[in-house]
Amino acid sequence: MDAATLTYDTLRFGEFEDFPDTPEPVWILGKEYSALTEREQLLSDVASRLWFTYRKNFPPIGGTGPTSDTGWGCMLRCGQMILAEALMCRHLGRDWRWARGRRQREEYVSILNAFIDKKDSYYSIHQIAQMGVGEGKPIGQWYGPNTVAQVLKKLAVFDTWSRLAVHVAMDNTVIIEEIKRLCMPWLDIGDREEAGELNGCLEGACALVEEETALWKPLVLLIPLRLGLSDINEAYIDTLKQCFMLPQSLGVIGGKPNSAHYFIGYVGEELIYLDPHTTQPAVEPSEDGQVPDETYHCQHPPCRMHICELDPSIAALSCKRGGLPMFELVDSQPTHMVSVDALNLTPDFSDSDRLERFFDSEDEEFEILSL
Repeated sequence: MDAATLTYDTLRFGEFEDFPDTPEPVWILGKEYSALTEREQLLSDVASRLWFTYRKNFPPIGGTGPTSDTGWGCMLRCGQMILAEALMCRHLGRDWRWARGRRQREEYVSILNAFIDKKDSYYSIHQIAQMGVGEGKPIGQWYGPNTVAQVLKKLAVFDTWSRLAVHVAMDNTVIIEEIKRLCMPWLDIGDREEAGELNGCLEGACALVEEETALWKPLVLLIPLRLGLSDINEAYIDTLKQCFMLPQSLGVIGGKPNSAHYFIGYVGEELIYLDPHTTQPAVEPSEDGQVPDETYHCQHPPCRMHICELDPSIAALSCKRGGLPMFELVDSQPTHMVSVDALNLTPDFSDSDRLERFFDSEDEEFEILSL
């Protein structure tokens, strides 16, 4: 294992394939670039994403557990990256850019501190690994996309600053009723009031929770999917590409078997991704709370992979018109989650149209997380 472990110096001084000079558009998390005329802006956008990799010499997980996640923590790191993107969109905005050596905004420092490798950080490797035990994953065992999605959902409850509503859509089905109840919790209070469990009008019930939650909580939507058996079904490729064109998209996590990556865009038939398979020393915040952050940003050209190499076990969101649908969109819980309609692979344009209308009708803080 040690012989196969990359170091940060290897990354810094190694040779990397430069981004191709191509007339084809480059899409990075909902933004389109030209590799010919906007290369600097493109690389700045990539470098501004938080890049979480293997770390070593951090405090033992659980007090007596591992002090490094090399060899087993890649999917956990990818989960950190996609959630960090949600937090940055929430607190800094999608157009925020990182610059080396600049004193960073307080919101950025708070986000980064939430992922520092120590037990009391909201989304640290310690918290994810220990929460995963409840999902049947011993500390030190590799995670799949669905497991990390379930763990992030549980951890987000404790992040009262960001107040994200994390929803994991199971069985390839997004149920709008469930999302509305999660993001508008006062609906449940309204239902109880109508049933006589609360006195007063609905407006009064809303006032009871006004201090605790906004009328719409920002949503992170995770959709675990399997788009084939051993390889990705080529019928889904165009639909998957559309995920990276959505302005709400937070990306995709998946990759090759037992080797996870964070996919943030595509060019031509290649996916663009950040690779966590690099071991770097753990970082401690300074006394003023600032974090030495250069190793948390990928400052070399991003990696690329042909889309057909992608492992079919991912989670994704798509609004593709005319492509093979990757999931079903319904208003309420189906009587039977597995039905004839759910198994129908005929393209359903209505789901794409309805989902786009649903996103467009809500607050801009309705975020989409796609793996």
